[in-house]
Amino acid sequence: MNEAIALIPGAGGQGWLWHLVEADLRARGFDAVAMDLPAADPACGLPAYADTVVAAIGDRTDVTLVAQSMGGFTAPLVWQRVPTRGVVFVNAMIPVPGETPGDWWGHVGSHDALVAAAHERGYTTEFDDDVYFYHDVPPDLVAFMKANPSPETDTVFGDPCTFTSWPSEITVVAGRDDRLFPLELQQRVARERVGREPVVVRGGHLAALSHPAELADAIAGSIGRAGR
Repeated sequence: MNEAIALIPGAGGQGWLWHLVEADLRARGFDAVAMDLPAADPACGLPAYADTVVAAIGDRTDVTLVAQSMGGFTAPLVWQRVPTRGVVFVNAMIPVPGETPGDWWGHVGSHDALVAAAHERGYTTEFDDDVYFYHDVPPDLVAFMKANPSPETDTVFGDPCTFTSWPSEITVVAGRDDRLFPLELQQRVARERVGREPVVVRGGHLAALSHPAELADAIAGSIGRAGR
């Protein structure tokens, strides 16, 4: 059976953001699957997100979880419930046990890192989707996202990420040009929280749309099948 990969989206819960990487991984022979999370439902938080991922995985085993951005908080609730080979964090909020997504920003100094990077690289510190998310994404994909917004309710930000162990295989992939979570921040968080040095790829926070082949290379490489 082909190795299974579950592609977990971040805030907004749009599995579509993975569609180019999903297609690339499938062409390489992986059983890749992305899913939508119920991010717009105020009754749903991390447990419901995990339920959705578990349902999408179905009876697959030895699954590699790939978690983008806030998907990093969903992944631990999944790997406790399904046979997991490893986890790949992509431009992710890597949690510690019991942490909430709402607390993560302050705990890791995310805002200060964002401001410092913006001053150094010459773009505005005022948050704007075009500046922090879409700056390197092809225009047709940006137009699609703007025509199909994906709201995220506040519910998930107060949910603790409850877990007690990590998968045996952990990979961190960081976008060189990520403006939301600048590379230096991601490198520090990865070292401090999981003892890993990130694999650096081209692209910003939405590298899955701006550089999908390179990101697929990094994901495939984490499973030991790069280039297949």
